[in-house]
Amino acid sequence: MMNAGSVFRRGAVVERPAPRTAHALHPYLLALRERGFDGAPTPVRLTPDGREQLTYIPGEVALPPFPPWAMAPDALRSVGSLLRRLHEAGAGLAVDASADWPRALSDPEGGTMLCHNDVCLENVVFRDGRAVALIDFDLAAPGRPLWDVAMAARYWVPMLDPVSAADLYPVGLDVPARLRALADGYGLSPRQRAALPATIEQATASCRAFVAGRVAEGDAVFVKALSERGGWQRWDRLQTWLHEHRDKFAAALVR
Repeated sequence: MMNAGSVFRRGAVVERPAPRTAHALHPYLLALRERGFDGAPTPVRLTPDGREQLTYIPGEVALPPFPPWAMAPDALRSVGSLLRRLHEAGAGLAVDASADWPRALSDPEGGTMLCHNDVCLENVVFRDGRAVALIDFDLAAPGRPLWDVAMAARYWVPMLDPVSAADLYPVGLDVPARLRALADGYGLSPRQRAALPATIEQATASCRAFVAGRVAEGDAVFVKALSERGGWQRWDRLQTWLHEHRDKFAAALVR
């Protein structure tokens, strides 16, 4: 939504608008590669006109309305596993504290690890039915690993009430079971599992605030999306649904 029409592939290189944090983000991505993490693009260079070049990652990316293959349980578990690999590779890596990391979707509690913060279906590359790479680190910022899992759960489970989910996802998905599958794929600890439902509610509130900010700025893409997806009533319904089902989600995570 944010870079529509501005991203181009030229052979093995993708060129796109550079995020304002590119000078801090590129060294971090290179450090991940040095630690053996191959699940992210490798920075090539920044161009004089404010764009960045990254290596192209071959594979499939699910686009809405989301296809059945992207909803397979094994696909979901592989997303959790990929996110765990990202966090393990990033553990202990220095994060540039002087960078103006975007705060709109970042963990309000902060943290020392750089989180992706936007692990939606459109930002995960698959090969042979398994998640192999994350793209679009524009919203990356320091936070807790659990925050990244919560953000991923919003999109991949998805943590949406049935009315909202029907717009983009297949009907009849078992939300509690899928939340458990994502947690298993990541390998969440019992303590993290207990905290996940509330963290998802917190992440949803941050996403709502992000949309509200974009709409207030007159961003045509977000104004249109809000109108087409039920307006603020959709967000009210979603937050109520999450709160009412928190115990059910918590039980599924520890079953």
